[in-house]
Amino acid sequence: MGIRPGVLALAALAASLLATQASAREPALSVVPVTRAPAEETLLLDGLIEAVQQSTVSAQTSGTVQALPYDVDDSVPAGALIVQLEDSEQQARLNQAQAALEEARAGLADARQRFERIESVHARGLVSQQEFDQARNNLAAAEARVARAEASVAEAEKQLAYTRITAPYGGILTERHVEIGEAVSPGQPLLSGLSLEQLRVVVDLPQKYADLARSQRRATVTLSDGRVLETGAMTFYPYADPATHTFRLRMPLTEPNGSLFPGMLVKVRVPVAQRDTLWVPATSLIQRSELRALWLLDDRDRPRLRQVRPGVRDGDRLEILAGVDEGERVVINPSALVGTGWLALPAGAEADQ
Repeated sequence: MGIRPGVLALAALAASLLATQASAREPALSVVPVTRAPAEETLLLDGLIEAVQQSTVSAQTSGTVQALPYDVDDSVPAGALIVQLEDSEQQARLNQAQAALEEARAGLADARQRFERIESVHARGLVSQQEFDQARNNLAAAEARVARAEASVAEAEKQLAYTRITAPYGGILTERHVEIGEAVSPGQPLLSGLSLEQLRVVVDLPQKYADLARSQRRATVTLSDGRVLETGAMTFYPYADPATHTFRLRMPLTEPNGSLFPGMLVKVRVPVAQRDTLWVPATSLIQRSELRALWLLDDRDRPRLRQVRPGVRDGDRLEILAGVDEGERVVINPSALVGTGWLALPAGAEADQ
């Protein structure tokens, strides 16, 4: 069944009335000029979070592993016992050294008494100078024996203390190198661990950007969710990796919050160059599939859609690489044009290209 001409005319009239009503509701458009300003070119690199404090505890005396209170991945407070060695040999040496010290002290007391008696009669001339000198020398020798015995006790106490290995700082155990019952000797690795309280970011920078980055000393570190991390002063390694020809730089993280762990990847953005470019508010861009466009006002203050090529986004502004000129007026609230007479273009009219 064909459509009668009267129906077509009625539809055209209705569309005209709708367009007229929409024209009466045209909103006030927010417009700003396209501006030219410097833009920083940045290099995006993969950085790695690592612990500032990470170490391997080694044995300082010989013995057999008697206890390992903590296992791998356990959280350990600072000063906690992490390895106990069998200490009977060290305890015996300490007892022997303490006995020798008591003997030396007794000898010192006897030598001091003899010297004091001889000294009193020597003043009256009742003993010879030789006897007086001998008593004085015996006292000095007794004092030296006491000092040597005290040093032996201190050494034995230290060897006994070495059988109790404690955590140098709070952190997490990452590796265990010995088992209970295993005999160890001085210098042998026992446990490895790291601290989560102090973290830093390390990243490898290509050689051609090293000089500029070293002079700028600025970088932005972000997580995968876009959150920006606060960092401290940047440190450059004074040599390049001979295999990759990259310079390593590191930055301490100043906000460890329990969600950051060694081994995590982060993005590090380093400024490497600067150029002049055109900027518009980021809210003015229209994206439809592959189309990227802006609404611009022409000489008669009418909005015209123009396809553009956007660049990088910097906060609330957007770089435009092609499609606009400096000073042109761009609509920053394009959503206000939807459903208004601004979009009721005459037949055959097209957006600016």
